[in-house]
Amino acid sequence: MPIFDTHAHYDSSGFNADRDEVLSALPAAGVGLVVDPGCDLESSRAASALAEQYPFVYAAAGIHPSDCARTGEAEFAALRDLCGHEKVIAVGEAGLDYYWKDNPPREFQQAVFRRQIELAVELDLPIIVHDREAHGDALAIVLDYPEARGVFHCFSGSPEMAE
Repeated sequence: MPIFDTHAHYDSSGFNADRDEVLSALPAAGVGLVVDPGCDLESSRAASALAEQYPFVYAAAGIHPSDCARTGEAEFAALRDLCGHEKVIAVGEAGLDYYWKDNPPREFQQAVFRRQIELAVELDLPIIVHDREAHGDALAIVLDYPEARGVFHCFSGSPEMAE
């Protein structure tokens, strides 16, 4: 059975030296599918370009909570456009990250997160949720959208909260 890597940032600059070599080797290593989630518009575009180049790579388009400080209407419009790409199969990486003290204010992260959930619901796409040290708020927001579907990533909460 092939491996499905549901979260790999191959668009990251850490792969600049050997990206094609790494990606080209995946099928022979048993990796049949990959989802590359964006963290901002630039990386979402890069993930989408990789999805065009490799038949087994798919992209998610989103704005990570650590990267959402300058997110406004123009960014949401561009994100919506990216989500219309044939190989963009999810919204994300979106969510909340309270771990880093220099991240955007919590209330702003929450507003950006809500907008991305609303986009996912509207476009009938799953959402990739980043939840780092923000479990109560992330859960409360997600529960406001019972029609949303997706996966939590970077979850460090308790087993009880996960249930």
